[in-house]
Amino acid sequence: MSDDDNPMREVLLEKVTVNIGMGEAGERLVQARKVLELLTNQKPITTISKTTNRDLGIRRGQEIGCKVTLRDDAAYDFLRRAFWTRDNKLAGYSFDPEGNFSLGIPDYTDFEGMRYDPAIGIIGMDINVTLKRRGKRVAVRRSLRRRMPHAQRVTRQEGMEFVRSKLNIEVV
Repeated sequence: MSDDDNPMREVLLEKVTVNIGMGEAGERLVQARKVLELLTNQKPITTISKTTNRDLGIRRGQEIGCKVTLRDDAAYDFLRRAFWTRDNKLAGYSFDPEGNFSLGIPDYTDFEGMRYDPAIGIIGMDINVTLKRRGKRVAVRRSLRRRMPHAQRVTRQEGMEFVRSKLNIEVV
């Protein structure tokens, strides 16, 4: 039995996290939540500052952004629309050693069907994609938790191959 026939070796999309960091609470954060809701059809949660940074004017416990986590078909659908804005290309340096990758969208109006609203302004977002293999539960379950074996982890090259084959994206 080769690696191609083994279903435990298949690379899967675990989740897509879409994050908008505004650095402040108030009207801009409300607009960011509205943008995320329009793009993903899900209600975003608010992210909260863990530390105080006086240079940036951020206090601990302050609301500074919002995010949405997408899984299954909603994640694939959102990724197709996000890569359409980038001409179906992704830079090779976007991948980390575990095969996960990130990309940024500078303006929400780049998405198909979205129009510029002067009340909202220009809001960009970060998209983080997490990949996994079957059997990852060993590392995250509550009881009898164990480390993931190195052979079961997703590598950078496997992440790139997943993007090429499953999403039809060109890695440059």
